[in-house]
Amino acid sequence: MESKAVQSNNRFDTVKWLVVFLLIAVGVVGNQYFSAESVLYRAIALVALALVAAFVALQTDRGRRFAALLKEARVEIRKVVWPTKPELIQTTVIVVVFVLVVAIILWGMDSLISWVVAGFIG
Repeated sequence: MESKAVQSNNRFDTVKWLVVFLLIAVGVVGNQYFSAESVLYRAIALVALALVAAFVALQTDRGRRFAALLKEARVEIRKVVWPTKPELIQTTVIVVVFVLVVAIILWGMDSLISWVVAGFIG
C-alpha cells in the first residue's frame, strides 16, 4: 500500500519537475524574444518566473528535503563563533607577512638556481 503512495508521489514529482524546467525554458526563450523591451521589465519577469519555479520545485519531495537542509545549515551557521575585529586583523596580518616571507624565500632560491644554471651554461 505504501509503495503505491510513494510511486504516485514520484509520478507527480516528475510532472512538477517538468513544469519547473518548462518555466525556466520560458524565461530563457522569453528573455531572448523580448530583447527589445526594457531590461527592467525582463528582469521583473525573470524574477517572477524564478519564484514560481522555486515554489513548484519546493512542492516536490526533493525540494522539501533541500529546504530542510537549508534550515539545518542556517541553524549551524548561528552556532559558529565568529572572530572579533581585532582577531580578524591580527590573523590577516600574520597570513600576509607569512606569504611575503615565503615569496621572498622562493624568489631567492629561484635567483640562486638561475645564477648556478647560467654559470654552467655560460
